[in-house]
Amino acid sequence: MSARPAVRIVVVDDQEVVRAGFAALLDTQPDFTVVGTAADGGEAVLRCREQHPDVVLMDVRMPTMDGIEATRRIRAGADADAAPRILMLTTFDLDEHVYDALVAGAGGFLIKDVTAERLFDAVRVVAAGEALLAPSVTRRLIGEFTRLRPRPPAPELAELTPRETDVLRLVAEGLSNAEIAARLVVGEETVKTHVSRVLRRLGLRDRVQAVVVAYESGLVVPRSDVR
Repeated sequence: MSARPAVRIVVVDDQEVVRAGFAALLDTQPDFTVVGTAADGGEAVLRCREQHPDVVLMDVRMPTMDGIEATRRIRAGADADAAPRILMLTTFDLDEHVYDALVAGAGGFLIKDVTAERLFDAVRVVAAGEALLAPSVTRRLIGEFTRLRPRPPAPELAELTPRETDVLRLVAEGLSNAEIAARLVVGEETVKTHVSRVLRRLGLRDRVQAVVVAYESGLVVPRSDVR
């Protein structure tokens, strides 16, 4: 059996020491290869066009073009499966800029003081096509900022079947397909089919945007006891 190709990564941060540090750390893993770095969002867009990475480690706050606009441009018009997966980097765990980045199409976020093992795990999760939603801080962030900036319910939610609504609610709670299957006592392939239908009916690119819609619409209410 042939080995899987290494995950191709671009690291984006306006601080050279941070950029070089993350790149060197990621390059220690045999299943990763850093194919480029960038000092701002504009460079990030160019590197992605040149190198076609699988994952982009993207700083949120940068001069010239920030990580939000870069994420929007990288993900815009691209097939959800073909576009690079974006992992946002931030200094603060409750940062409204990260919420905006998730809306723009980022697959999750990490705090810059993340441990090496957590960083490696996050890259592998996102590269595999899963959204990085499990950490409670991600759900807390989405919940907090949708509470502060509520939007009217999405009319498309009415088009979902009861089972699709259940699946969307569980996705928004951070459950994986396997966990949803166990909760609903159905097969994992059935869950994948339901998730695909939910994304198609709501016109969404990925699970992260589904989570945002679920919170914004009030389908899922932020829990005050999440830490």
